[in-house]
Amino acid sequence: MIALQVLVFVLGLLGATRVVFSAIRTFVVPRGDNDPLSRFAFRAILKLFRFVASPNRSYEYRDRVMAYYGPIALIALPAFWLVLLAVSFAAMFWGIGLPVGDAFVVSGSSLLTLGFARPPVPGGGDLLAFAEAAIGLALVALLVSYLPTIYGSFSRRELLVNLLEVRADSPPSPIVMITRMDRLSGLDVLHDLWIRWEQWFAELEETHTSLPVLVFYRSQQNNHSWVNASGAMMDAAALVRSVVAIESDVQADLMIRAGYLALRRIGVYFNIAFDPNPSPADATSIDRARFDEALAVLEAAAVPLVADRDQAWRDFNGWRVNYDAVLRGLERLTMAPTPWWERPMQSAYVTDEPQIHEGVATVVG
Repeated sequence: MIALQVLVFVLGLLGATRVVFSAIRTFVVPRGDNDPLSRFAFRAILKLFRFVASPNRSYEYRDRVMAYYGPIALIALPAFWLVLLAVSFAAMFWGIGLPVGDAFVVSGSSLLTLGFARPPVPGGGDLLAFAEAAIGLALVALLVSYLPTIYGSFSRRELLVNLLEVRADSPPSPIVMITRMDRLSGLDVLHDLWIRWEQWFAELEETHTSLPVLVFYRSQQNNHSWVNASGAMMDAAALVRSVVAIESDVQADLMIRAGYLALRRIGVYFNIAFDPNPSPADATSIDRARFDEALAVLEAAAVPLVADRDQAWRDFNGWRVNYDAVLRGLERLTMAPTPWWERPMQSAYVTDEPQIHEGVATVVG
C-alpha cells in the first residue's frame, strides 16, 4: 500500500509539473512552442465548434459561431489546466494519507483558495495546499495579464485588413486594387503599401506563433479575413512583378518573401503540409485560364501590361508556388471567405455572400 501511495504521489507531482510547464510554454515563452496539452484542449474545442458550424448552414451563421471559438478556447484553456491541477494534487493528497474523497475536497478548496477544508498536518499537507493555491492563482493571473497583449495584437492586425477594403474591396482582390490604384493615383504608390505590409507580415509571424489562438480570432466584418488579406496582397505584388509593365520594385519581392515566410511558420505550428522548396513550374490553385481572365480585366482597365504573356504566367506562378499550399491550408483551417480567384473576375464588383472552404487541414497536430 505504501508503495502504491508513493507511486500515485509521484504521478500527481509529475502531472502538476506538466501543467505548470504547459502554461509557461503557452503564455510565457516568446516563441511558437507547440505544447501538447494546449493543443489537445484547442483541438477538442475546435471539433465541437466545427460540429455546430455544420456545412449545411449559411456562411453568416458559421461565421458567427466561429467568432466565439478563439475567445472561448482561450478562457477554457486555464479551466482545463485547473482541472488537471486539481486531479494531480488530489493524487498527492491521497499519497500522503488522505481518503480519496477528502483528497479531492482538499485539493479543490486549496486550488480555488476557498479555505473551507484543510489537510491534516502529517505528511506536509499544508505545504501542498499552499503550493496548489499559489499555482492556481498564477494561472489565472497569466491569462488576465495576456488578454491585453492578445487584443492589442488583434487590433494592430485588423487595422490594415480593414484599410485594404478601401483599395481592394472585400473579400479583397488584387485585380480590384491594381485597377483602382492605377486609375486614382498611379501604381507608384504601391511602393509604400509593400513596405507597410512587409512590416505587417513580420508582426503577424511573431504574434500568431507565440499566441496561436489569434489565428482563429475573426474580423469584425464577416467578409474580412487576415488570411484573405495575406493572399490578396502577395498576389497583387506577384501580378505587379510579373504582368504590369512598370519599373521593377524590389520592395514587392521583399513583401512577398516576408508574407510566405510568415504563413509557412504559422502553418508549421498547425501542421499544415507544404513543400518548402517548390519548383516554379508546380501547379497552384490559380491555373492559366484564370490568370488569363485576370489579365483581360487588367487590360480592359488600361493597366499597362507586358507583351510576353507566357513569361508573365511563368513568373507569376513562380511567385505563387511559394505560398499557395499553406495559404489554402489556412483558409480551410480558419473558414475564410472565398478568395478572389474563385469569385467574379472584375476590376470592381459588389461582393455577394461569401462561401467557405470545406474540409479541415491537419489541425493543431
